[in-house]
Amino acid sequence: MAEPREDDDLVEVRGFIERFAAEMVEAGMQRMAARVFAALLVSEDGALSSAELSDTLRVSPAAVSGAVRYLAQVGMVHRERDPGSRRELYRVHNDQWYETFTSRSGVLARWEGTLRSGMDAVGEGTEAGRRLAETAAFFAFLQKELGAMMDRWREYRATL
Repeated sequence: MAEPREDDDLVEVRGFIERFAAEMVEAGMQRMAARVFAALLVSEDGALSSAELSDTLRVSPAAVSGAVRYLAQVGMVHRERDPGSRRELYRVHNDQWYETFTSRSGVLARWEGTLRSGMDAVGEGTEAGRRLAETAAFFAFLQKELGAMMDRWREYRATL
């Protein structure tokens, strides 16, 4: 007896999930977290349960759990209760990329501050001090530009 074939649309969606996840892995994200994030991103409501993620990705619930924990820690997904149910859903933010990039401003500010304290430690007149100063200036520049870029994004998004 022949095995049932998967729906062509599902095969195409799974292919996209794997391609996009591979791109995120290439950029430094954990593999399973990238796969879970991609699956949530393409889900109709932007939310899936652990069982749905396991089924979609053909992985164990434990693998999903670890990936979701990581994604929640870095602010890429959040947990919520399925209304009328005891199960948890994992959801991507509607403004996912906006949220991800604007939350980096705080990270950049902390890095800049740490770099400036490093300059004091090694001496501003040293090669290391100059390297740290340039890196701190770069992070300060990114923070300034990020805010302006996000303002432009909101204006642009309103036209979509």
